[in-house]
Amino acid sequence: MASATFTVQQDTALTNSHITLNVAQTASLRSQLKSQRGILNSNNIKQLCAQLNVSDDALLQGLVPLASEYAVAPISDFHVGAIVKALDENDEVNFYFGANVEFDHQALSLVVHAEQSAINNAWLNGAKKIVKIAISDAPCGYCRQFMNELADAKEFDILLPEQHFKLAELLPHSFGPTDLGNAFSLFNPEPHQQVFANAQLDEKLASTALNAYVPYSKNFSAVKISTFKNGDFYGSYAENAAYSPSLSPLQSALSQLFIAGLSFNESTVKSITLLETAGHENQAGVARAVLASFKNLPAIGVISAQLK
Repeated sequence: MASATFTVQQDTALTNSHITLNVAQTASLRSQLKSQRGILNSNNIKQLCAQLNVSDDALLQGLVPLASEYAVAPISDFHVGAIVKALDENDEVNFYFGANVEFDHQALSLVVHAEQSAINNAWLNGAKKIVKIAISDAPCGYCRQFMNELADAKEFDILLPEQHFKLAELLPHSFGPTDLGNAFSLFNPEPHQQVFANAQLDEKLASTALNAYVPYSKNFSAVKISTFKNGDFYGSYAENAAYSPSLSPLQSALSQLFIAGLSFNESTVKSITLLETAGHENQAGVARAVLASFKNLPAIGVISAQLK
C-alpha cells in the first residue's frame, strides 16, 4: 500500500542560524501553516519579522525546516522543503511552502519535488512574480529544468543553506520554452478567451483547468479532491518544454492537500474528479495509475469537455 501521510514534528522548537522560536511559538506556527494551507501572507511575515527581529529573507530561510516536515517520502526517506517568496497582485510579499511527495509502488517519475510543490502553491494561489526560492537542499536537474519554465527564471534568487545562486549558474546552456517556439511561460501564459461548453461543470474546477499552463498539449485540465471535513483542493496542469518535469493536475492537487497537513486516505477523501479538454486528453491513465496504489479510495471521476 502506498504511503500518503506526512510526519510533522511535535513539541519541538525551531532553532537555526537564521531564526529562533521556542516550542510554543513553533507549535503555533505549525498550526497556522496548516490552517492557511501552506501560505504566510504579508501581514503574517511582517508580524513574525518584528517579533523575531529578523529580515524577511532571514525568516524565509529560517522557516525551510518547517516546510520539510510536510514531505511524504516513503521511498527515499529524504525530506526536502522549499519556500517561494513571491509578490501577489498588490505587490505584497507572501511565502508559499512546498515539500516533496513520493508514491510507493509507483514509477519514480510520478513524484512531486519540493521546488515544484512550492512553485505550484504560489501559482495556484495567485502569485504574480517569484522573487526568491529557499530550499533545504540543492535543486536536482529535474527541478532546475522545471524552474526554467518560469517567467522570472532569469531573475529570481535560489537560496540554499550555505550558498545563493541565479538559475543560469545552475543550468547553463539551458533548453526552454523559446526553443519550442513558445513565447509564453509559467506565470505568464498565453491569453485566451475559451470556456468549456458544458455549463454544468463545477465552476472552480473549470476555472482551474482554464488557467492551466498547457502550451504543448493544449489539454486544459484540473483535478478536484473533495474531503469530508476540510473542503476542496484543486490542482492544475503545468507543462514544461522538456516535457518530463511537467506537473500533472493530480500531482498539483495532492501537493496542496499535503501542505495543508492532511493525509490522503479513505478517512479524508470523499471524491476525486479530473476535468480534461476533449480531443487533447492525456491525464486519466497516469492519474488512475497513481490512485491504484491506494486502498479504499473513491474511484476517480473523469470528465472530458469541449472548449468553445
